[in-house]
Amino acid sequence: MPSRRTFIKSSSLFSAGILAAPSFYSLSRYKKWDLGVQLYTVRDQMDKDPSGTLAKVAQIGFNTVEGTYSPGGEKFYGMEATAFAAMLKQHGLTMPSAHYRLGEEAPDGEMKVRGTLLHDWDKAVEDAHAIGLKYMICAWLSPAERGGLDHYKKLAEIFNKAAEKCKAAGIQFCHHNHDFEFEQQDGHRYYDVILDNTDKNLVKMEMDLYWVTKAGMDPIAIIEKHPGRFPLWHLKDMDNTPEHSFTEVGHGTIDFKKIFAHSGQAGLKYFYVEQDKCPGSPFDSISQSIAYVRQNLI
Repeated sequence: MPSRRTFIKSSSLFSAGILAAPSFYSLSRYKKWDLGVQLYTVRDQMDKDPSGTLAKVAQIGFNTVEGTYSPGGEKFYGMEATAFAAMLKQHGLTMPSAHYRLGEEAPDGEMKVRGTLLHDWDKAVEDAHAIGLKYMICAWLSPAERGGLDHYKKLAEIFNKAAEKCKAAGIQFCHHNHDFEFEQQDGHRYYDVILDNTDKNLVKMEMDLYWVTKAGMDPIAIIEKHPGRFPLWHLKDMDNTPEHSFTEVGHGTIDFKKIFAHSGQAGLKYFYVEQDKCPGSPFDSISQSIAYVRQNLI
């Protein structure tokens, strides 16, 4: 049995090791994270063979996914909520969050697009609860749904109302950004209009690190200005070309380690690897991304 002196000496060396290598021990706390992928990356494959695609996603090493609720169809990849939940379980996957549309745009002459924030949101929330979602996210605003400052203030009101229904079902509402939310009018950024005019507890944000960076903004500065409002992140990298195109996580210019150091301040709960366009097979791309995440971030 080691003596007390030996124990104290060993403890001192251990403490000294922590001080000498803070980066290792600060990164070790990320072991708590699930490994997630946004299924938009494999959207074509999900359309053709959802079960086979989920099997490959799980085989690569992901245990969570973020999906999409089809506007108009009010289903998950052509399936009712309970059927898709069973498929996820079959492959050992969970889906904490899913994407939804605003529904202000009426394509193909339709008057209303059901299953959106503005039309039949109650059904969308009901299905989200049935599948066990923790987060419902406004995924994207079409060009027709953007407008100026007044429109974004109206949008904030819509978000608050939609979020109240989510809260009643035990679900958190979020908005996912692209780069256009960081455009300005009269010195005001649209993204700030959303944050400043929504209830900070009802409306959170899914921060897409690529689009924030593409807009010339600093994710850390945004987190510091609005702590606790970013429970979800999209991890996608930006290549070092004039086009600033999508690339695999760790292959580009975004400093994910630096940003992850602020995960606690952000209130991060889940992150998802995503790549809108891949040079070859999307399964190859997400395999490269998850390898970087495992080796460097968790």
